[in-house]
Amino acid sequence: MAKESMKAREVKRAKTVAKYAEKRKALKEAGDYEALQKLPKNASPVRMHNRCKLTGRPKGYMRTFGVSRVMFREMANNGLIPGVRKASW
Repeated sequence: MAKESMKAREVKRAKTVAKYAEKRKALKEAGDYEALQKLPKNASPVRMHNRCKLTGRPKGYMRTFGVSRVMFREMANNGLIPGVRKASW
């Protein structure tokens, strides 16, 4: 389980990115890179990191399901993800 502060930091980054998205787009189209650099660092979408929606784990993230590989396996074994079952051959 990730620290609550790390989860909160990612949420704050996401809000900052959304807030400055239009402004960043306009500055990029205008080619005004000096003004672009004056925006907050966390306004850049590159600084965001995918995290598991349930545990906040930053590594082993499965984009399709929005959870980490650990939680995906646990949920799949419990039958909580429709259409996913354990392979057997």
